Amino acid sequence: MNPNAKQPFKIITIDGAAATGKSTTANAIAKELGFLHVDTGSHFRILCHHLIQKKITPKDPNSSLETILRSVPIDTEIIEGSAILKIGQELLQTKALRTEEINNSVSKFASMEPIRNFLLDYQRSLKTYTQDAGIPGMVIEGRDIGSVVFPDAYLKIFLHADEKTRIARRKNEGQIDPISKRDDLDSTRKIAPLTCPPDALKLNTSLLSLDQVIDSILKHIESA
Repeated sequence: MNPNAKQPFKIITIDGAAATGKSTTANAIAKELGFLHVDTGSHFRILCHHLIQKKITPKDPNSSLETILRSVPIDTEIIEGSAILKIGQELLQTKALRTEEINNSVSKFASMEPIRNFLLDYQRSLKTYTQDAGIPGMVIEGRDIGSVVFPDAYLKIFLHADEKTRIARRKNEGQIDPISKRDDLDSTRKIAPLTCPPDALKLNTSLLSLDQVIDSILKHIESA
């Protein structure tokens, strides 16, 4: 193999339910590989925050939501290796996206077709954005990335953990998150439900430490 040959652009997807360790794992893998990290869960939270500020609720009709979304000004900023969705000039901190109100609303908003279509287009556009930035790949995390957003990804990973472990993680983070309720909403929604792609590398983060999860993924990449 010619060491100077240009390597193909690679997309690694990491899917899983709330508190399975997606963000920490994806960020670590992206840094190790020099790839861009993309947290699509934050996209839904940022948009959820924006809509709540505009007094929009998941009970509003799709037609109203579509009208609102057509005027939402979005942009992307790379901060410490992660692609951050910006709405207007607002750049929200993690704490502002993890409030009890957003935790209780985000899965409801995420089940709405206009929102999923809006963010699907944005998330797919990040491939070109990353390539234009001269970055060799993306590690993109969420709930439907390997199944819907990038079904032809180079590598698909699915993280899972038992509910007790995930609830404990949220409590350790000082958060109130309705894990069971969100699992039900995410896995039963009609549009892009949470599911494990059949060709994904499946890892149980209840049984493995973060270092073990990262090591397993890197070894899988090396052997591919």
